[in-house]
Amino acid sequence: MKRMSAARPARWTRRHLDLLVDAAATTAPVIDPAAMPRILPDHDLWDLWPVQEEDGSTCVIGGQELWMALSAPILGHPEERHDRARIRLLAKDGDSWTDLGHAFADGASPGSREWSGSAIRRPDDTVSVFYTAAGRRGEAPPTFRQRVVEARPALVADGRRILLDPGAEHRELLRSDGHMYLPAEELTGAPGRIRAFRDPGWFRDPADGRDYLLIAASVAEDDRFGGAIALAGTRDGAWSLLPPLVVAEGINHELERPHIIVHGSRYHLFFSTQRHTFHPADFAPTGLYGFVAPSLTGPYEPLNGSGLVLANPRAEPDQAYAWLVLPDLHVVSFANYRSSPGGDLRSAQADQARAGFGGTVAPILKLTLNGTATSVVPAEGRRTSP
Repeated sequence: MKRMSAARPARWTRRHLDLLVDAAATTAPVIDPAAMPRILPDHDLWDLWPVQEEDGSTCVIGGQELWMALSAPILGHPEERHDRARIRLLAKDGDSWTDLGHAFADGASPGSREWSGSAIRRPDDTVSVFYTAAGRRGEAPPTFRQRVVEARPALVADGRRILLDPGAEHRELLRSDGHMYLPAEELTGAPGRIRAFRDPGWFRDPADGRDYLLIAASVAEDDRFGGAIALAGTRDGAWSLLPPLVVAEGINHELERPHIIVHGSRYHLFFSTQRHTFHPADFAPTGLYGFVAPSLTGPYEPLNGSGLVLANPRAEPDQAYAWLVLPDLHVVSFANYRSSPGGDLRSAQADQARAGFGGTVAPILKLTLNGTATSVVPAEGRRTSP
């Protein structure tokens, strides 16, 4: 494809993080555990995303919104869920969720597990599911190789029975090129300590009508790797990598689940990151961060000066994660770890970590956007459109 003109990647720097302040406008309320009923009693659920129409709205079938999420059986330490992750299809009717089962048949993915992505309903009633194939099918133990894959199953809806055709082909679209983006081919590692080439977020630019993918990636930064948001574009069905939109300049190595919302003719680029992936660790809070620009390729500047859009409260620094901003500015996430006197539950014993892990949908919030300024408020009673 013809390479689009691009501004220089935005650099997220220590200078920006020095502007961080505790403020109600960028702090989520403490979550009441009673407000987080489990959708899947025997499975953890995390990293949600809607099945979108091509105009960006959420797909609605028979009055129910279609969603996807990662899931894994409740076994052992919650951090081990990443080694068993599968994409799940869900229906949302108002505040009620219904499990529709695994999105894909057993063994359909080219990876040993399925990590986050995005999904678009096409006019022919197929669904383009862009996701991360992690590892290789049948491997043991699991590795951390990552590439972007597309499956395009038919959407089958019969009354309130909704499923994806299990016979769809899974086609590799992209992997890190080793030049602009470091290879994400590690054999061993752990979440938060590996290179990235994952979380493809679909976006159709209203300026040119073309489809793009935003990808959590890694670039070389001094003597270590740094987080970046990669961009990929397509023409005539062929995908190619483009220069990054944002690079974390030695301050963070994991900018996850990137996505763009166009609001007020401005491009708002959001991503999530955790306190332990900053350099040094805990220099900034786990939260939703973002940049804004007049066009897809920039130039981008950090929202609220620092980039912080929504942080977990100090009393519960790990209560939620993997925020996703919808076109109507509602924000979904999953319930992560409740605070513990013993410290960080990610490194606690399995039974202690399990007791403090949410593993379900967190209460929905809502953003207001005003230029480069944002604020967050609880979203009461968001309902499905009929």
